[in-house]
Amino acid sequence: MARGHAGAGVLHHQGDRVTGGRSRPRPRTAELRRTVAAYWPEFAEAGKSDVTVRQLLSHQAGLPVIDRPLKLADLADPHVLSAALAEQRPAWTPGTRHGYHGQSLGYYESELIRRVDPRGRSLGRYFAEEIAAPLDAKFHIGLPSTVDPELIAHIHGFAGVEMLLHMGEMPLPFVLAFSNPRSLSARAFSNPRELGKVEAFNRPDVRALEIPAVNGIGEVRAIAKLYGDAATGGKALGLDPATVEALTRAARPPSEGPRDQVLRVDTQYSLGYMKPFPRFRFGSSAGTAFGTMGLGGSFAFADPDTGVGFAYAMNRCGFHLWDDPREVALRDALFSTVLGEAPQRPDTRRR
Repeated sequence: MARGHAGAGVLHHQGDRVTGGRSRPRPRTAELRRTVAAYWPEFAEAGKSDVTVRQLLSHQAGLPVIDRPLKLADLADPHVLSAALAEQRPAWTPGTRHGYHGQSLGYYESELIRRVDPRGRSLGRYFAEEIAAPLDAKFHIGLPSTVDPELIAHIHGFAGVEMLLHMGEMPLPFVLAFSNPRSLSARAFSNPRELGKVEAFNRPDVRALEIPAVNGIGEVRAIAKLYGDAATGGKALGLDPATVEALTRAARPPSEGPRDQVLRVDTQYSLGYMKPFPRFRFGSSAGTAFGTMGLGGSFAFADPDTGVGFAYAMNRCGFHLWDDPREVALRDALFSTVLGEAPQRPDTRRR
């Protein structure tokens, strides 16, 4: 079983179910334009009153870091966690820049879902009841005790010295920034400290936690199934056609350009997902694909132009931010060889 990030998909699904026309008769696009504080008043603290849902989902809110030191137990306490999120001051003026909210975005999404859902469910519970169960997708955000632990793959990380030997496989600006513990690049992935090593995610107590951005556990085919439905209109997921159409559009870059303040290279994000860009070309040449890369080489996405849902996960972490050779070989075989689409190999000339 593999791990993944499902927070944005849950938020879009819930938006169509809850805010898109039943309990809130407001168009979906207006919901994206509304401020997060309209649903979660405490979020307005520390200069965040004008941050919109679209900016948050597009990694433009300036919130990749959580400054309050957290313990694992805090992740299971929505009141403690929401207070830490609400008091966080943006690292840049929201909307002017973007930066990968690698761990924090899932927490913000979960609290936003809890505030909007009439039943006050967390992201993990909503996903289990409204998405995974109806689609018979064996995927969990917070592993239930009923799942046999023998079915879960053991994740193998790497030692610091190994990272030094593989520095050439990651963008140099990111490597340099990540080596500075005070940088956004390092701080974005270091809270709680107990999660600083990959092997922590093999612990039963960690697997049981809802950590939406990094701790989804399930079958790789379940991830591909969910993305495949999104790629073919989202009927089984119950997505509104307008939502699917919005996800296929090109990203709206922040006002100061595409340089990622965390990954330190140019990137593109839209509505919770990564979009293709020169250094990371995925899906068909139409550019309608959207997906999420993960720690160690995992990657999954929907390609509406071909109707394909693709997912790859591994239990031995690699060193690439994206385009892990193991993953890209499979993706390239599918798209360029089987489907006759554009090659999936990266353009290494671009920075």
